[in-house]
Amino acid sequence: MSVIIYSQIYRTMDFLSFSKKIGTFLIIFVLLNPQLLIAQSKQQPVNMGIVGLTHDHVHLLLRRSVKSDLKIVGIVEPNQKLAERYSKQYGYSMDMVYNTMEEMISATKPEAVTAFGSIYEHLEVVETCAPLGIHVMVEKPLAVSIEHSKKMKFLAEKHHIHLLTNYETTWYATNHKAYDIVDKGAIGELRKIVVHDGHKGPSEIGISKEFLNWLTDPVQNGGGAVIDFGCYGVNLITWLNKGVKPISVTAVTQTMKPELYPEVDDEATIILEYPKMQGVVQASWNWPIGRKDIEVYGKTGYVFSDNPNDIRYRLSEKELEQKEELGTREFPYDDPFSFFAAVIRNKVTVSPIDLSSLENNMIVVEVLEAAKQSAKTGKRVHLKK
Repeated sequence: MSVIIYSQIYRTMDFLSFSKKIGTFLIIFVLLNPQLLIAQSKQQPVNMGIVGLTHDHVHLLLRRSVKSDLKIVGIVEPNQKLAERYSKQYGYSMDMVYNTMEEMISATKPEAVTAFGSIYEHLEVVETCAPLGIHVMVEKPLAVSIEHSKKMKFLAEKHHIHLLTNYETTWYATNHKAYDIVDKGAIGELRKIVVHDGHKGPSEIGISKEFLNWLTDPVQNGGGAVIDFGCYGVNLITWLNKGVKPISVTAVTQTMKPELYPEVDDEATIILEYPKMQGVVQASWNWPIGRKDIEVYGKTGYVFSDNPNDIRYRLSEKELEQKEELGTREFPYDDPFSFFAAVIRNKVTVSPIDLSSLENNMIVVEVLEAAKQSAKTGKRVHLKK
């Protein structure tokens, strides 16, 4: 017995001695190669390109405070006057502006791109970038049609790229608090979700002329308010339902201001039918005051996300309503571009039901196309399982 113990002690001492030697070697190696320390402490930023400047959401990226997680290496914008206007506003060099994606990619070798052009142009971005292994994030919604979305999905999966869709409401702390309450079963089985999104109208709030030109075009945007703001509600309802598609879609769209929006709707209501629940999406360019809020009703209680920070909930009839003011979400979940960079660096995994996921947003496109069909025919549209 004592021989075994002594033998174990000897082997342990021998191992410790060996470890000390290895440790000393590693310290010397790292001291002679200081770049290793830098690489470990600070990961290389994601080299990111911007495709298009005509979507006003691009300002979120251009005015973003400098962070170490990504670096803008090039911009694609054939409209030189627009590019110069933003160059003066944000201070980037016109040397980094290119006329085509091919020119920008060849010169700057981006790992990823963010698309800030029309929704119709999303397909072309993916067709260009996916075969080169360049990850893509588009602004909501994913695509103008099921046909476009299927092509984008095929290319993303074939070439193993991330294809994310960004919504402003994805980063609302209140929406995630609401999700957690629902997920824990604190308000019982879901019965109804009502989502309100919109503002006075794109013309009325003074968006750029470049943005207005395609946002009010039925081809380039795919529709009016039904697309622009309908997508938010469908995205959130799909998420809260863990990625389950509705059974049917019924919609009514109207144009209340034909003098401003002669070619597209400015008012839309979409009803999503589930086996034991309804989703109601109210999308409008006619709200007197801009809003992005959601009401979630369960069998026993409710949750209201009034805005990014204020949430109200009542878990049962016996309890009083509670109010909370939430702060911003933690990095990198507080910012679409930090999130995108974290996904690319494998620090964050996107699940199929996530708000940004390809799977969720394929359903969004399918529902929106059904909504347009329903509004046109006046009939309920049943979705394929």
